[in-house]
Amino acid sequence: MKHRLALALILLMAACRDETVQSTAAVALTPDAVGHFCQMNLLEHPGPKGQVHLEGLPGTPLFFSQVRDTIAYARLPEQSHPILAIWVNDMGAPGATWDDPGATNWIDARRAHYVVGAAVEGGMGAPEIVPFADPAAALAFAAEHGGAVMDLAQIPDALVIPPDTAETGDDADYARRLRALSNQPEG
Repeated sequence: MKHRLALALILLMAACRDETVQSTAAVALTPDAVGHFCQMNLLEHPGPKGQVHLEGLPGTPLFFSQVRDTIAYARLPEQSHPILAIWVNDMGAPGATWDDPGATNWIDARRAHYVVGAAVEGGMGAPEIVPFADPAAALAFAAEHGGAVMDLAQIPDALVIPPDTAETGDDADYARRLRALSNQPEG
C-alpha cells in the first residue's frame, strides 16, 4: 500500500510540473539590440536584419546586422545550441526601406524568397542577401538591383560563409560538417 501511495504521489508531482515551452516568436528590434558578430547597435546600420532563437536560451535571440551573416551563423558547424527559429526582415513589407527595414516585419527564414547577388550592401558593408515574403516583390527587386531569387536551401555556402572560414581542403572534417549542416532542412 505504501508503495502504491508513493507511486501515486510521484505521478501526481510529475503531472503538476510546470512544463514551459520556449517561445520562438520574433522579437521586435529595439535601441538595445546589438549584432552577434559585430556587437554594434543594429538600428545604426542599413539593410535587412536577422535573429536566431537557440534552444535553452529563452528571451533575447541572437541578432545579426545582415541576413547574410544570419545564414552563415546557421550553417557554421560550431553551434553551441540547436537552432529553434530564424527570422529575417521582410523587405517587401509596407514601410520597409533600406535605411529602416522595420522593427516588427519578421518572416520565417525558411519561407522567405531571397534575392541573391543584387548590387546592394548590408549593414556591415558586405554583399547582402535580401529576403521577401512575396515572391513577386523579390522578382521586382531583382529586376531593379540584379541578382536571382532563391529559397534558403538554394543559397550557395560560398555566398554566406566568409572566405577565411570556408573549405580550404586542409580540414576534411570541417568541410564534412559544413556540408552536412547546409544540406539538412531546417526544422
